[in-house]
Amino acid sequence: MNHRTLPHNALAIALAIVAAPAWAQHDHHAHPSQATPPSPPVDAHAQHGQPRPSEAPATDETPPIDHSKMDHSKMDHGAMDHASMGHGNSTPSAPREPIPPLTDADRAAAFPELAHAMQHGGDSNRYVLFDRLEAVDLDHGRGEAWEAQAWFGSDLNRLWLRSEGERARGTTESADLEALYGRSVSAWWDVMAGVKHDFKPGDSQTWAAFGIQGLAPYKFELAATAYVGESGRTAATVEAEYELLLTSRLILQPRLELTLYGKEDPARDVGSGLSAGEAGLRLRYEFTRQFAPYVGVVHERAFGSTADLRRDHGEDAGDTRFVAGLRVWF
Repeated sequence: MNHRTLPHNALAIALAIVAAPAWAQHDHHAHPSQATPPSPPVDAHAQHGQPRPSEAPATDETPPIDHSKMDHSKMDHGAMDHASMGHGNSTPSAPREPIPPLTDADRAAAFPELAHAMQHGGDSNRYVLFDRLEAVDLDHGRGEAWEAQAWFGSDLNRLWLRSEGERARGTTESADLEALYGRSVSAWWDVMAGVKHDFKPGDSQTWAAFGIQGLAPYKFELAATAYVGESGRTAATVEAEYELLLTSRLILQPRLELTLYGKEDPARDVGSGLSAGEAGLRLRYEFTRQFAPYVGVVHERAFGSTADLRRDHGEDAGDTRFVAGLRVWF
């Protein structure tokens, strides 16, 4: 061992031990980047369960915020950036179930190709209606009355048959039959022309007939016909009726008919001008649409010279009677 070098080595070790804290302190201040990084600032809304905007998933819906678990008294809401928290974006802008665009398959399913040509119904049809087929309560005895009509043909051209009459105490007091050609001039109206034959009262006579028939606004059924007979006789009738549905099967039917003549005809108790008027009110129950019994009341009154002629023959100018009957069509 070299006794001259031993003191130098011991001195070097002692200096190294003394200088070590100083070097450590020097390195701490000289290299701050190698020190422990500071903790990030505490996000006051971290416990909201709301992800940061950069970490939020790219979805259309934002999960709801549970404010019940927060202590808002310890939060400084004034220093918070609420815009970055997405409070105002809770409503999705895109529809939840967007409507898919139409395809050719969708159009083909909505508008399929027809396998056959369009065809209308048959050209010829028919309709028979007994609007009144009733028994009448008279002052002395009872009577019967009827009113019927029928048509045969197409929607445009029809042959009309109309008939009405009355019987009292077993005697036919009035009866007539009309045969008319009807031409449709609109969806609800026909113009008509033909002949009318009166069997009663008095001797039979024939008239030329012209008129219209159809459904007026508010569903009033109207028929107006003018007649021209022998020796320049003229006459006209106007009929109107309405069907008021009390229920789907119970129907109230008011009806009004006026008759006018151009000349007097004493043999038939007919005067000139407004001759007679009849107002009826019938209540029917439709067991089926084709079969409906009814009851009602009818008031008939003669006017002007016609009333005078009836009084001369010992008859009343007015008469009210109860009726009961059937309405049938097929």
